[in-house]
Amino acid sequence: MRQWKQIAVTALVCLLLISGLPHKADAMGVSARSAVLLEQESGRILFEKDAHTKRRIASITKIMTAILAIESGKMDEKATVSNRAIHTEGSAVYLQEGEKIKLEDLVYGLMLRSGNDAAVAIAEHVGGSVEGFVHMMNQKAAEIGMMNTEFANPHGLDDHENHYSTAYDMAILTRYAMQNPMYQKISGTKVHRAPNPNEQWDRVWRNKNKLLTSLYEYSTGGKTGYTKRAKRTLVSTASKEGMNLVAVTIDASDDWNDHIAMFNMAYRDYELFKVKESGTLKDIQEKIYKNRLFIKRDVYYPLSDVEEDEIRIDITLIKPDKKWDKPEDVPNVVGKMAVIVEDERVDEVPIYYDNGLTNKPNAPLWEKFRKLFFIGAGYSGHD
Repeated sequence: MRQWKQIAVTALVCLLLISGLPHKADAMGVSARSAVLLEQESGRILFEKDAHTKRRIASITKIMTAILAIESGKMDEKATVSNRAIHTEGSAVYLQEGEKIKLEDLVYGLMLRSGNDAAVAIAEHVGGSVEGFVHMMNQKAAEIGMMNTEFANPHGLDDHENHYSTAYDMAILTRYAMQNPMYQKISGTKVHRAPNPNEQWDRVWRNKNKLLTSLYEYSTGGKTGYTKRAKRTLVSTASKEGMNLVAVTIDASDDWNDHIAMFNMAYRDYELFKVKESGTLKDIQEKIYKNRLFIKRDVYYPLSDVEEDEIRIDITLIKPDKKWDKPEDVPNVVGKMAVIVEDERVDEVPIYYDNGLTNKPNAPLWEKFRKLFFIGAGYSGHD
């Protein structure tokens, strides 16, 4: 009898341990072969499943095509649609050879209707050629840290073996793209009208992203994808009570519900916690640094209820130099502030010195005049 009691206790302990593991049940419930959920502000991964495996990605490729077009500064220019563009297979917005269409409208057609013809027209206009644009795609991927990605075309069709990414890399790309207001607007548009050169009525493009149009009230945008080899792929974004999320699934039979489940888990279990407010660091006692150190941005991090008690801040400062006779002698950056959760460094921000040369966030007018006065008068001495 005692042996059975021991077995029962052991089983109960194991059950409790398993239930305490982060999102173990959610991992079992996600249909996708690869998935990831990212908080946009911090980049923290809130959920992942085989997120770093290279896979075909289909039309979520077009997120890169869209952001490069937006960043090109050519959105108001008109692109001439080529024969190559109109003969691109797969989904289309039915462009016509030789028509001139605003690049901005092409990006809407790309994102809302997944037009492969629009992707080629964008690539040719922005990159000079499809091949030149693909080089730009891979250059940008390396620049933003997409370590397991290679692009071979601007649309995601399965016509190249060396076209792949990972759920995590696509989340990095989307987090980057969502920093651009124009991308946010286009990605979150439900319906767009574009001129039709040979008809009396406009083209009307309705977004294929059902999360945005009907299924999820907190959806802010995203991109769908499908090919026979990649299967269903989906990137989506959501926002609720100030917490912005990016979800990615690759090869998912039930992607809409996968994304809703991941979003709901995050909004249920996490809260975006303001770790430190931008501005002066008040708790520095060293004479030369006192009341002169500041950070330029608010520091947020998503935390569970349990983690809120585990967070701490670690401040590291360079040793003051005896040659610092005046505030302007002190370097702009004099240290870093690390955010630590359960002994893991999860974020770092530079610490600036108020030497009259660095701009404090939201500095009032009187503060700017004070700096000008002190610098002009050759102010010296340490507080």
